[in-house]
Amino acid sequence: MTTIRRPHVASQFYEGDAEMLRAQISSCFLHSLGPKKIPEVNFNNSPRRIVGLICPHAGYMYSGPVAAHAFYELAIDGKPDTVVLLGPNHTGYGGALSLMREGKWRTPLGDIEIDSVLADAILHETNLVDLDELAHRYEHSIEVQLPFLQFLYGNAFKIVPICFQMQDYDSAVEVGAALTEALDGTNSVVIASSDMTHYESAKSAAAKDNAALKAVIDMDAKRFYQTVETQNITACGYAPITALITYANGVLAKDAKLLSYHNSGDITGDHTSVVGYAAVSFRK
Repeated sequence: MTTIRRPHVASQFYEGDAEMLRAQISSCFLHSLGPKKIPEVNFNNSPRRIVGLICPHAGYMYSGPVAAHAFYELAIDGKPDTVVLLGPNHTGYGGALSLMREGKWRTPLGDIEIDSVLADAILHETNLVDLDELAHRYEHSIEVQLPFLQFLYGNAFKIVPICFQMQDYDSAVEVGAALTEALDGTNSVVIASSDMTHYESAKSAAAKDNAALKAVIDMDAKRFYQTVETQNITACGYAPITALITYANGVLAKDAKLLSYHNSGDITGDHTSVVGYAAVSFRK
């Protein structure tokens, strides 16, 4: 029997009804903090250039317009066959580094199949990652990326979800190196799901996040990780980002581009305690 990973934060982080969800995603693209237009997906089969993205994972009301910048760039770049999703583990359930290798993930927009072949290829390249469905069952960081992808591509793509409870530097680099080997020759994109600084003033958050994002744009995984650690930056998915930078360097990406940076105060008007959100693309 096929394993179905059911939506856990539908009707909380995003609309639980399909029609309302599509309207909500459209509004994220059209928002004044978003790209201000809905992308047309490039289906001309020309070689894609985007190898990775950093996307936030808060409720769409707060981070959706920033996330829309990343998905806008992905849409005009073309259609990946498989999306490898790297997210932090907020729940504490499951293993230290956990991958689901079979089944489907359900959202209000339909079911997305896990790419078992690519999952096995990743597992072949590293002994650090365990098979563990429990780590994913209640975790939102990967789930909230899926409706945006379905909005663009329907259900005509596959995913490989990897959840990071352990966020040390060496493990993140090993996962990134494993992706470099396993994804070679495939039409894949890697998405690192992370919000940035949590619950500081907008001024403090911007200063810290700009320092971290400068290392991201320079594609310097070590400096990014050290910046997060030394400045006590509360970016929840810093290991997924470190893994993505490692992967981008491994596939010889030529640049990283900051597409958007805002914070929750830009939506709520309260800048005394915000969460920062960034969208970044990595291109060959």
